[in-house]
Amino acid sequence: MKKKAFVSAEMDYGIAKELEDLLDITYDRGNAVLTVEEMKERCAGKDVIITSYDPVTKDVIDAAPDCGLIVCTRANPVNVDTAYAKSKGIKVSYAVERNSDTAAEFTMGLILAVTRRIAFSYRDLCAGKFAADDIGDHGSESVKRDVTWSTGEESPYTYYKGFQLKGHSVGIVGVGSIGSRVAKLCDAFGMKVYGVSPHKTQADVADYIELDTLENIAPKVDILTVHLKDRPDTEKLIGEKIFRSMKPTAYLINTARGSVVDEDALIEALRQGEIAGAALDVFAKEPIAKSHPFFTMPDKVLVTPHIGGATWDAIANHTREFVTDVKHYLNGETLEYEYKK
Repeated sequence: MKKKAFVSAEMDYGIAKELEDLLDITYDRGNAVLTVEEMKERCAGKDVIITSYDPVTKDVIDAAPDCGLIVCTRANPVNVDTAYAKSKGIKVSYAVERNSDTAAEFTMGLILAVTRRIAFSYRDLCAGKFAADDIGDHGSESVKRDVTWSTGEESPYTYYKGFQLKGHSVGIVGVGSIGSRVAKLCDAFGMKVYGVSPHKTQADVADYIELDTLENIAPKVDILTVHLKDRPDTEKLIGEKIFRSMKPTAYLINTARGSVVDEDALIEALRQGEIAGAALDVFAKEPIAKSHPFFTMPDKVLVTPHIGGATWDAIANHTREFVTDVKHYLNGETLEYEYKK
Protein backbone atom coordinates (compact mmCIF):
# COMPACT_ATOMS: atom_id res chain seq x y z
CA MET A 1 0.00 0.00 0.00
CA LYS A 2 1.30 3.45 -0.92
CA LYS A 3 2.17 5.92 1.79
CA LYS A 4 -0.07 8.98 1.91
CA ALA A 5 1.24 12.47 1.26
CA PHE A 6 -0.09 16.00 1.53
CA VAL A 7 1.51 18.42 -0.93
CA SER A 8 0.98 22.19 -0.95
CA ALA A 9 4.43 23.24 -2.12
CA GLU A 10 5.20 25.25 -5.20
CA MET A 11 6.61 22.75 -7.64
CA ASP A 12 7.44 21.82 -11.18
CA TYR A 13 4.69 19.28 -11.74
CA GLY A 14 6.50 17.72 -14.67
CA ILE A 15 9.47 16.87 -12.44
CA ALA A 16 7.30 15.84 -9.47
CA LYS A 17 4.89 13.67 -11.42
CA GLU A 18 6.92 10.50 -10.84
CA LEU A 19 5.99 10.68 -7.15
CA GLU A 20 2.40 9.86 -8.05
CA ASP A 21 3.55 6.32 -8.81
CA LEU A 22 5.11 6.10 -5.34
CA LEU A 23 2.68 8.00 -3.11
CA ASP A 24 -1.04 8.50 -2.64
CA ILE A 25 -0.98 12.29 -2.93
CA THR A 26 -3.52 14.87 -1.83
CA TYR A 27 -2.75 18.26 -3.37
CA ASP A 28 -3.67 21.76 -2.24
CA ARG A 29 -2.90 24.05 -5.14
CA GLY A 30 -4.31 27.24 -3.66
CA ASN A 31 -2.23 30.38 -3.48
CA ALA A 32 -2.92 31.39 0.12
CA VAL A 33 -0.82 30.21 3.06
CA LEU A 34 -2.88 27.72 5.05
CA THR A 35 -3.72 28.24 8.70
CA VAL A 36 -2.66 25.83 11.44
CA GLU A 37 -6.21 24.48 11.65
CA GLU A 38 -6.32 23.92 7.89
CA MET A 39 -2.97 22.17 8.03
CA LYS A 40 -4.11 19.92 10.89
CA GLU A 41 -7.11 18.85 8.82
CA ARG A 42 -5.19 18.26 5.60
CA CYS A 43 -2.21 16.50 7.17
CA ALA A 44 -4.19 14.11 9.35
CA GLY A 45 -3.32 10.53 8.46
CA LYS A 46 -0.50 11.52 6.14
CA ASP A 47 2.94 9.91 6.10
CA VAL A 48 4.66 12.69 4.16
CA ILE A 49 4.10 16.46 4.25
CA ILE A 50 5.56 18.64 1.48
CA THR A 51 5.07 22.39 1.77
CA SER A 52 6.73 25.70 1.02
CA TYR A 53 5.28 28.26 3.41
CA ASP A 54 2.46 26.60 5.37
CA PRO A 55 2.95 26.21 9.15
CA VAL A 56 4.01 22.76 10.32
CA THR A 57 3.70 23.37 14.05
CA LYS A 58 3.60 21.00 17.00
CA ASP A 59 -0.18 20.79 16.64
CA VAL A 60 0.08 19.96 12.95
CA ILE A 61 2.69 17.29 13.64
CA ASP A 62 0.54 15.81 16.41
CA ALA A 63 -2.38 15.67 13.96
CA ALA A 64 -0.28 13.41 11.70
CA PRO A 65 1.02 10.65 14.03
CA ASP A 66 2.08 8.48 11.09
CA CYS A 67 4.21 11.19 9.51
CA GLY A 68 7.83 10.21 8.93
CA LEU A 69 9.00 12.95 6.57
CA ILE A 70 8.41 16.70 6.37
CA VAL A 71 9.73 18.54 3.34
CA CYS A 72 10.08 22.33 3.32
CA THR A 73 11.06 23.70 -0.07
CA ARG A 74 12.92 26.68 1.38
CA ALA A 75 16.56 27.33 2.16
CA ASN A 76 15.61 27.73 5.83
CA PRO A 77 12.60 25.74 7.13
CA VAL A 78 11.39 28.51 9.44
CA ASN A 79 7.76 27.44 9.11
CA VAL A 80 8.50 23.96 10.49
CA ASP A 81 8.93 23.12 14.18
CA THR A 82 12.10 21.21 13.39
CA ALA A 83 12.99 20.55 17.03
CA TYR A 84 9.64 18.94 17.74
CA ALA A 85 9.78 16.94 14.52
CA LYS A 86 13.21 15.64 15.53
CA SER A 87 11.90 14.68 18.98
CA LYS A 88 9.22 12.60 17.27
CA GLY A 89 11.72 10.87 15.00
CA ILE A 90 10.45 12.67 11.91
CA LYS A 91 13.01 13.55 9.26
CA VAL A 92 12.99 17.06 7.78
CA SER A 93 14.24 17.76 4.27
CA TYR A 94 14.82 21.26 2.95
CA ALA A 95 16.05 22.97 -0.21
CA VAL A 96 19.31 24.46 0.94
CA GLU A 97 20.51 25.72 -2.46
CA ARG A 98 17.25 26.00 -4.36
CA ASN A 99 17.66 29.68 -5.22
CA SER A 100 21.31 30.38 -4.48
CA ASP A 101 22.18 31.22 -8.09
CA THR A 102 18.90 33.04 -8.56
CA ALA A 103 19.45 35.26 -5.50
CA ALA A 104 23.10 35.90 -6.36
CA GLU A 105 22.21 37.01 -9.87
CA PHE A 106 19.43 39.22 -8.53
CA THR A 107 21.91 40.81 -6.13
CA MET A 108 24.19 41.68 -9.06
CA GLY A 109 21.17 43.11 -10.85
CA LEU A 110 20.46 45.43 -7.92
CA ILE A 111 24.13 46.42 -7.69
CA LEU A 112 24.20 47.42 -11.35
CA ALA A 113 20.77 49.05 -11.24
CA VAL A 114 21.63 51.34 -8.33
CA THR A 115 25.31 52.11 -9.00
CA ARG A 116 24.70 52.85 -12.70
CA ARG A 117 21.34 54.45 -11.84
CA ILE A 118 19.55 52.30 -14.40
CA ALA A 119 16.27 52.07 -12.48
CA PHE A 120 16.20 55.80 -11.75
CA SER A 121 16.85 56.78 -15.37
CA TYR A 122 14.11 54.42 -16.61
CA ARG A 123 11.66 55.89 -14.09
CA ASP A 124 12.48 59.41 -15.25
CA LEU A 125 12.23 58.57 -18.95
CA CYS A 126 8.78 57.09 -18.34
CA ALA A 127 7.84 60.40 -16.72
CA GLY A 128 9.09 62.32 -19.80
CA LYS A 129 12.38 63.61 -18.44
CA PHE A 130 15.23 63.75 -21.00
CA ALA A 131 12.83 62.67 -23.76
CA ALA A 132 11.72 64.57 -26.87
CA ASP A 133 8.39 66.37 -26.52
CA ASP A 134 6.82 64.56 -29.45
CA ILE A 135 7.78 61.68 -31.71
CA GLY A 136 7.21 63.98 -34.66
CA ASP A 137 10.22 66.03 -33.54
CA HIS A 138 12.41 63.25 -34.82
CA GLY A 139 11.81 64.46 -38.34
CA SER A 140 13.67 67.68 -37.68
CA GLU A 141 17.36 68.18 -38.34
CA SER A 142 17.92 69.15 -34.71
CA VAL A 143 17.38 65.58 -33.54
CA LYS A 144 20.40 63.38 -34.17
CA ARG A 145 20.73 59.64 -34.65
CA ASP A 146 23.41 59.57 -31.94
CA VAL A 147 22.73 62.14 -29.25
CA THR A 148 25.69 63.91 -27.67
CA TRP A 149 24.67 65.29 -24.31
CA SER A 150 26.24 68.30 -22.70
CA THR A 151 28.26 67.77 -19.54
CA GLY A 152 26.26 70.25 -17.47
CA GLU A 153 24.55 69.26 -14.24
CA GLU A 154 21.17 68.96 -15.96
CA SER A 155 22.51 66.58 -18.59
CA PRO A 156 21.53 62.89 -18.13
CA TYR A 157 25.17 62.06 -18.86
CA THR A 158 26.03 63.87 -15.63
CA TYR A 159 22.79 63.39 -13.72
CA TYR A 160 22.99 59.57 -13.83
CA LYS A 161 26.74 59.20 -13.68
CA GLY A 162 27.80 56.20 -11.58
CA PHE A 163 30.87 54.01 -11.39
CA GLN A 164 31.99 50.84 -13.12
CA LEU A 165 32.39 47.74 -10.99
CA LYS A 166 35.83 46.83 -12.29
CA GLY A 167 38.50 48.30 -10.04
CA HIS A 168 36.09 48.94 -7.18
CA SER A 169 35.57 46.92 -4.02
CA VAL A 170 32.73 44.94 -2.49
CA GLY A 171 32.20 43.66 1.02
CA ILE A 172 30.10 40.52 1.29
CA VAL A 173 28.63 40.02 4.74
CA GLY A 174 28.03 36.29 4.86
CA VAL A 175 29.90 34.09 2.38
CA GLY A 176 27.65 31.06 2.48
CA SER A 177 25.70 29.54 -0.38
CA ILE A 178 24.51 32.83 -1.84
CA GLY A 179 27.27 35.15 -0.66
CA SER A 180 30.00 32.96 -2.13
CA ARG A 181 28.24 33.05 -5.50
CA VAL A 182 27.98 36.84 -5.34
CA ALA A 183 31.71 36.90 -4.58
CA LYS A 184 32.44 34.85 -7.69
CA LEU A 185 30.35 37.14 -9.87
CA CYS A 186 31.97 40.26 -8.41
CA ASP A 187 35.41 38.76 -9.02
CA ALA A 188 34.42 38.15 -12.64
CA PHE A 189 33.60 41.86 -12.91
CA GLY A 190 37.12 42.65 -11.74
CA MET A 191 36.24 43.81 -8.23
CA LYS A 192 38.29 43.51 -5.07
CA VAL A 193 36.26 41.15 -2.87
CA TYR A 194 36.20 41.25 0.92
CA GLY A 195 34.19 38.80 2.96
CA VAL A 196 32.79 38.57 6.48
CA SER A 197 31.97 35.20 8.02
CA PRO A 198 31.33 34.22 11.64
CA HIS A 199 32.16 30.58 10.90
CA LYS A 200 34.64 30.35 8.03
CA THR A 201 38.40 30.86 7.94
CA GLN A 202 40.50 32.07 5.01
CA ALA A 203 41.21 28.45 4.08
CA ASP A 204 37.46 27.83 3.67
CA VAL A 205 36.83 30.44 0.97
CA ALA A 206 37.98 31.08 -2.59
CA ASP A 207 41.37 32.73 -2.95
CA TYR A 208 39.84 35.93 -4.40
CA ILE A 209 37.94 36.57 -1.14
CA GLU A 210 39.84 38.36 1.62
CA LEU A 211 38.16 37.65 4.95
CA ASP A 212 38.09 40.35 7.60
CA THR A 213 35.76 41.79 10.20
CA LEU A 214 32.72 43.87 9.30
CA GLU A 215 34.20 46.83 11.17
CA ASN A 216 37.40 46.63 9.12
CA ILE A 217 35.87 46.25 5.67
CA ALA A 218 32.99 48.74 5.99
CA PRO A 219 35.24 51.82 5.54
CA LYS A 220 37.06 50.23 2.56
CA VAL A 221 34.31 49.11 0.23
CA ASP A 222 32.24 50.79 -2.45
CA ILE A 223 29.44 48.26 -2.05
CA LEU A 224 28.38 46.43 1.10
CA THR A 225 26.03 43.53 0.38
CA VAL A 226 24.29 41.42 3.03
CA HIS A 227 23.79 37.64 2.86
CA LEU A 228 22.96 36.49 6.39
CA LYS A 229 20.08 34.56 7.88
CA ASP A 230 17.61 36.01 10.35
CA ARG A 231 19.03 35.01 13.74
CA PRO A 232 19.31 36.72 17.13
CA ASP A 233 23.01 37.39 16.52
CA THR A 234 22.39 39.05 13.14
CA GLU A 235 19.54 41.37 14.14
CA LYS A 236 20.39 44.99 13.23
CA LEU A 237 24.00 43.95 12.65
CA ILE A 238 24.30 46.65 10.00
CA GLY A 239 23.55 49.75 12.03
CA GLU A 240 24.55 53.31 12.87
CA LYS A 241 28.19 52.53 13.66
CA ILE A 242 28.69 50.74 10.34
CA PHE A 243 26.96 53.43 8.27
CA ARG A 244 29.04 56.18 9.84
CA SER A 245 32.21 54.30 8.96
CA MET A 246 31.31 53.77 5.30
CA LYS A 247 32.37 55.93 2.38
CA PRO A 248 29.85 58.66 1.48
CA THR A 249 29.99 57.23 -2.07
CA ALA A 250 29.20 53.66 -0.98
CA TYR A 251 26.02 51.65 -1.43
CA LEU A 252 24.25 49.10 0.76
CA ILE A 253 22.58 46.09 -0.87
CA ASN A 254 20.28 43.77 1.08
CA THR A 255 18.67 40.71 -0.51
CA ALA A 256 18.87 38.60 2.66
CA ARG A 257 16.56 39.54 5.52
CA GLY A 258 15.30 42.94 6.61
CA SER A 259 16.07 42.26 10.26
CA VAL A 260 19.83 42.27 9.58
CA VAL A 261 19.76 46.01 8.82
CA ASP A 262 18.72 48.69 11.30
CA GLU A 263 16.22 50.48 9.05
CA ASP A 264 16.00 53.60 11.19
CA ALA A 265 19.78 53.94 11.12
CA LEU A 266 19.83 53.37 7.35
CA ILE A 267 17.17 56.03 6.76
CA GLU A 268 19.16 58.52 8.82
CA ALA A 269 22.41 57.60 7.05
CA LEU A 270 20.78 58.22 3.68
CA ARG A 271 19.28 61.52 4.79
CA GLN A 272 22.59 62.71 6.20
CA GLY A 273 24.55 61.60 3.14
CA GLU A 274 26.67 59.16 5.12
CA ILE A 275 26.24 56.70 2.24
CA ALA A 276 25.25 57.32 -1.38
CA GLY A 277 22.32 54.94 -1.61
CA ALA A 278 20.80 51.53 -1.09
CA ALA A 279 19.08 48.77 -3.02
CA LEU A 280 16.79 46.61 -0.91
CA ASP A 281 14.64 43.57 -1.62
CA VAL A 282 13.76 42.89 2.03
CA PHE A 283 12.43 44.99 4.89
CA ALA A 284 11.90 44.91 8.63
CA LYS A 285 8.15 44.54 8.06
CA GLU A 286 6.74 43.04 4.88
CA PRO A 287 5.11 43.91 2.63
CA ILE A 288 6.64 47.36 2.76
CA ALA A 289 4.18 50.11 3.70
CA LYS A 290 3.19 52.68 1.07
CA SER A 291 4.15 55.39 3.57
CA HIS A 292 7.64 54.02 4.22
CA PRO A 293 10.39 56.69 4.32
CA PHE A 294 12.30 54.83 1.60
CA PHE A 295 9.75 56.17 -0.88
CA THR A 296 10.68 59.74 0.06
CA MET A 297 14.21 59.21 -1.27
CA PRO A 298 13.58 58.09 -4.86
CA ASP A 299 17.04 59.11 -6.09
CA LYS A 300 18.88 57.22 -3.35
CA VAL A 301 16.87 54.08 -2.69
CA LEU A 302 15.85 51.30 -5.07
CA VAL A 303 13.35 48.87 -3.54
CA THR A 304 11.85 45.64 -4.86
CA PRO A 305 9.09 43.51 -3.25
CA HIS A 306 11.15 40.52 -1.95
CA ILE A 307 11.53 38.81 -5.33
CA GLY A 308 15.19 37.80 -5.13
CA GLY A 309 14.32 34.11 -5.28
CA ALA A 310 11.47 34.40 -7.76
CA THR A 311 12.47 32.32 -10.76
CA TRP A 312 10.97 29.20 -12.32
CA ASP A 313 14.44 27.71 -12.07
CA ALA A 314 14.36 27.90 -8.26
CA ILE A 315 11.09 25.96 -8.21
CA ALA A 316 12.52 23.34 -10.55
CA ASN A 317 15.61 23.09 -8.35
CA HIS A 318 13.73 22.46 -5.13
CA THR A 319 11.38 20.04 -6.88
CA ARG A 320 14.31 17.90 -7.98
CA GLU A 321 15.70 18.04 -4.45
CA PHE A 322 12.54 16.94 -2.68
CA VAL A 323 11.80 14.22 -5.25
CA THR A 324 15.27 12.87 -4.51
CA ASP A 325 14.74 12.88 -0.75
CA VAL A 326 11.24 11.42 -0.89
CA LYS A 327 12.64 8.49 -2.85
CA HIS A 328 15.46 8.11 -0.32
CA TYR A 329 12.91 8.12 2.51
CA LEU A 330 10.68 5.52 0.86
CA ASN A 331 13.71 3.30 0.28
CA GLY A 332 14.92 3.65 3.87
CA GLU A 333 18.04 5.52 2.73
CA THR A 334 19.87 8.53 4.14
CA LEU A 335 18.39 11.83 3.01
CA GLU A 336 20.54 13.98 0.77
CA TYR A 337 19.03 17.27 1.95
CA GLU A 338 18.23 16.52 5.57
CA TYR A 339 17.93 19.44 7.98
CA LYS A 340 20.03 18.51 11.01
CA LYS A 341 20.27 21.72 13.02
